[in-house]
Amino acid sequence: MNNPVRLLILMVFTIFILSGCTKEDDAIKVGFLIHALDKERWENDRDYFIEKVQELGGTVEVRVADNDAQKQLDQANELLANGIDVLVVVPVDQFAAAEIVQNAQEKNVSVISYDRLIKNCRLDYYVSTDNVEIGRLQAEYLTTMKPSGKYALIGGAISDNNSQFLYLGQMNVLQPLVEKGDIEIIYNEFTEAWEEEEGYNHAKKLLQTTEEIDAIIAGNDAIAFGVTRALAEAGKEGEVLVAGMDADLRNLQEIVAGHQTCTVYKPYEKLAATAAELAMTLGRDEECERTFQTVSNGQRLVPAVLHEAMIVNKDNLKLTVISEGYQTEEEIYR
Repeated sequence: MNNPVRLLILMVFTIFILSGCTKEDDAIKVGFLIHALDKERWENDRDYFIEKVQELGGTVEVRVADNDAQKQLDQANELLANGIDVLVVVPVDQFAAAEIVQNAQEKNVSVISYDRLIKNCRLDYYVSTDNVEIGRLQAEYLTTMKPSGKYALIGGAISDNNSQFLYLGQMNVLQPLVEKGDIEIIYNEFTEAWEEEEGYNHAKKLLQTTEEIDAIIAGNDAIAFGVTRALAEAGKEGEVLVAGMDADLRNLQEIVAGHQTCTVYKPYEKLAATAAELAMTLGRDEECERTFQTVSNGQRLVPAVLHEAMIVNKDNLKLTVISEGYQTEEEIYR
């Protein structure tokens, strides 16, 4: 066989082999956009997510927006230009992030909204906890302890859809008690950000108008920590029931000390693993075999995976965050 014929056969064979390759043969590149690493939990989410994607054979490019919506958009465009296969987003702003989804879809890149829902766009998937249920857990726990009295709600960031979900869950419990006359809601405000100083300033404002307060439901543990600071300054430390969310270490220590009543633990490792598995499935153009719920984002019913959260109090620390391996007994009780 002469050399030209052999070369032609070799070329055809090579093309045949290459055409049989799929995305599964390449490392899937996943972009992970995080609004900020301003809370203890987000570093954990990041690390769990990276570990799971790598375990599944993919790679992760992380970008942190420092709570700047324009910066997050620029980071998304950078990753899309770099040829990522799928994008996972913790949005800075629930509405502004819709442009990220639109830009990704123009490049046929699927977007998973992580923890926070991106509104008013053709979002592909949503992975989070059931935040309505979390609000219910907070309110139900406090009203079990204090079924009547004066309540205050200091919600999460107004720009985050989770804040509205939490509020809905809280009011599902509180409204019937308000209508019965058992509970009076004397303060009801959302914050600008999920920050300690927000909780502190709102609690100070509340305490300037009244000293009669029985319970405060805070949007998260950072806000709750600011609340307990203000209560301590007012000489009411441990006298007011305080609920938070996130199971941050310092708040668990406050629960042990009796300054905070409860928090809510989200299964962060499960959340990250779910998002990682879904991202790899999408990146490989495989069919998603799990069952999804749906959540409306204002434009479509988004397929969603919503994990269950659990209430954490002084009595069940060992059965929740410690047994889950999220925090250690030594650190909590030091």
